[in-house]
Amino acid sequence: MENPSSAVSRSSALLVSLAASFVTPFMGSSVAIALPSIARDLGANATLLTWVGTSYLLAAAMCLVPFGRIADVYGRKRVFTVGMIVYTLSSLLSALARTPMELVLYRLIEGVGGAMIFGTGVAILISVYPPQERGRVLGINVAAVYAGLSLGPVIGGFLTHRFGWRSVFLSVVPLGTFAVVLIFLRLKGEWAEAKEERLDPPGSLLYALSLVALMYGLSKLPSLAGAALILAGFAGLVGFVFYEMSAASPMLDIRLFRENVVFALSNVAAFVNYSATFATGFLLSLFLQYVKGFDAQSAGTIMAMQPVVMACLSPVAGRLSDRIEPRLVATGGMVFTVLGLGSLVFLGAHTSLGFVLVSLVLLGFGFAFFSSPNTNAVMSSVDRRSYGIASATLGTMRLTGQMFSMGIVMLIFSLYLGPAKITSEHYPLFLKSARLAFGVFTGLCVAGVFASLARGRVHRSS
Repeated sequence: MENPSSAVSRSSALLVSLAASFVTPFMGSSVAIALPSIARDLGANATLLTWVGTSYLLAAAMCLVPFGRIADVYGRKRVFTVGMIVYTLSSLLSALARTPMELVLYRLIEGVGGAMIFGTGVAILISVYPPQERGRVLGINVAAVYAGLSLGPVIGGFLTHRFGWRSVFLSVVPLGTFAVVLIFLRLKGEWAEAKEERLDPPGSLLYALSLVALMYGLSKLPSLAGAALILAGFAGLVGFVFYEMSAASPMLDIRLFRENVVFALSNVAAFVNYSATFATGFLLSLFLQYVKGFDAQSAGTIMAMQPVVMACLSPVAGRLSDRIEPRLVATGGMVFTVLGLGSLVFLGAHTSLGFVLVSLVLLGFGFAFFSSPNTNAVMSSVDRRSYGIASATLGTMRLTGQMFSMGIVMLIFSLYLGPAKITSEHYPLFLKSARLAFGVFTGLCVAGVFASLARGRVHRSS
């Protein structure tokens, strides 16, 4: 086994990570803009439309921690490479989908590839860079994520408007191929600090089935079957926690949560923040195109305001978290997120474009100052052998938070819109649903402020 510190330069690892970090959010934000076009072309109703995004998140959340563990045992670069290949091929298949269910299936496969990328990319960076540079590098990496988020709505809107929604998925294929080539040409060495340990198939299966039951149950409410599935999902997650506490080689080391306050509360803060913010893009994309009548290209340009602010400010926030306690920087960001979400509670048919833009700027400012400092806090709170599982755990909090965010919208849509498509006669119900969702999200983010404040120190000398 080559020594990674001599076999790969830090700049090469950063370059490969940046390429992968750009591709996945670019796809996500592009698809959000393309959803109305997908609904018209494939005949998807409001609830089924949420599954185009949720299926990807569900698969990624199911697989992220298991693949993080596999990466720690068998090698992070190996898992990362396979993940990029799976992600690229599934994007090609998504472009060829003929029915809503086919698209959901291919998005599930894409989520598996995404999980393999999420669970290893940040861990590779942390393995290469020293502690005093982590905040800066994570800030740059987060900026690449937000660059993808920024360009996704603009390019995705342009492609959808000019060439149709399938071109959005096709556009990712050369980007993914480029990332794979970079891996083979530039990323040398391997990272597997826990290679003597074993995997945990029973724990992984219980975790995955619990998430499936929970999310599918949300889509089936208010039926009795939906409630039963949700209860089964929660019971399975509780059983998973107890099983992992007694497992000889657990998939998720529960002791990290029980014995490491910074790690535990930083992950809780991440879960709450993503739960409160992710579906905002989904709802505003529908609002701008359906209610306000913008085409996909114009809506994408408007939606780009939030990630542009994130991309500009994330490196600043990362550097601040190297000098100031990450919890203080992250909590300040969470407060601005509350302000942005709270303003959207008043969204209506006559809401001005300026109002929407100000809300997006507030959200962008808040999220930029939350994300990279919070990541710095999580990764600095564990030792080297746990980098992969810590990165995967944080990624799981992000993805389950995003999934929960879409689950809230799915539940509200099923209660207010049911099987109806979003047409002009249903716009009042859509707006009522959106306002309720933003109210719930604001309340969640207020709770997240306290979780963020309650964590301990990372910079012990401060």
